Amino acid sequence: MNGKFNFWYAISWLFGILFLAIGVLNTFWGNDMGFGIFIIVLSLIFFPPVESLIKKMFDFSIHYVIKILIGLFILWAALGVGELFAKVSLMLKDI
Repeated sequence: MNGKFNFWYAISWLFGILFLAIGVLNTFWGNDMGFGIFIIVLSLIFFPPVESLIKKMFDFSIHYVIKILIGLFILWAALGVGELFAKVSLMLKDI
């Protein structure tokens, strides 16, 4: 990063953490553990170290348009179909 703040690097980390949290929430407080694990795996592509590893191992990088589509899918699945807010309240009752 050359000591400079990189906006897209920070955004990538932010969305990676957000989508990872959604995946963990769906895994442990959802009704479909497999779906939660699927979201966790999808969230990994947003983390810059994982992206670098994929680039190094396969000489392939995931285009930002694909990342945007995957991010929209995760948000749609979590907010629309997955009832994210109901799961958050369920999680908070357990704590």
